[in-house]
Amino acid sequence: MDNFDLSMKDAQRWIDKKRLYANGQIVIQKPLEISGLIEVIVFEPVTRGLLPIFETQDFAVYDKPSGVLIHPSNRFTDYSLTHELKYRYGNDANITHRIDKETSGLVLVAKNKKAEISIKKLFEARKVNKSYLAYVKGKLNKKLFINEPIMKNRDFDEIKLKVQINEKGKYSQTVIEPLYYHDKCNCTLIKAIPLTGRQHQIRVHMFHVKHPIIGDPIYGVDVKTADAYLNGKLSQEDRVRLTGADRLMLHAHTIDFTYKNNYQITSKMKFDKNTNCK
Repeated sequence: MDNFDLSMKDAQRWIDKKRLYANGQIVIQKPLEISGLIEVIVFEPVTRGLLPIFETQDFAVYDKPSGVLIHPSNRFTDYSLTHELKYRYGNDANITHRIDKETSGLVLVAKNKKAEISIKKLFEARKVNKSYLAYVKGKLNKKLFINEPIMKNRDFDEIKLKVQINEKGKYSQTVIEPLYYHDKCNCTLIKAIPLTGRQHQIRVHMFHVKHPIIGDPIYGVDVKTADAYLNGKLSQEDRVRLTGADRLMLHAHTIDFTYKNNYQITSKMKFDKNTNCK
């Protein structure tokens, strides 16, 4: 605690996160007297020059590229958006919500603990409105209101799907508006507005209505393909051939909320110009 200027609460959290070792063994017991070789895993943020597209004294908004993690997945993760914001704003800065690694677009981050608490309460109260752009398979020519409950998958016998449509799940609602149909690739650019915030909501809802998102290697492909992807055995060539793209074609495009003032922020990425589907 003295060496790292930690409070008792922070020190206990580090132990819970398995960041303390004694003589090569993880320390999990509290309290415990230890001696010998003491090692602590310390998060050291790095930057790759990714800058926010908008910021105030309390928060910032990043346009996250596809392929960048929101948080480190383990201690061997060499880069994530968390690295960038903590490098720029310090240890008290935190991300207030999540998007998938392969989803590009807007991410709202808090620069301090007080702002983090306030912004997360806005999300919990559904006072943050977001819209997404996506390329989906097939021709969609009418507006849809998808009202299908989503439940976390607990049965991994066949496939490690994160979520699935199930009547016992939590109610989930998404508004879908078709924007443009591309004849060349038989895909439709859509605008998706999630009215609830379930994990993989847009992905599983579009799969359910038989218009899966281009590039999705889990929802909308057969069990063998999804399993190969999840086990790191699906080549980029096979992924493009089987899903239509080398990334998930989903983009967080706008975010609207009120934090002291009203903010309406739009992504600067030209995702709607991307027709890289096969």
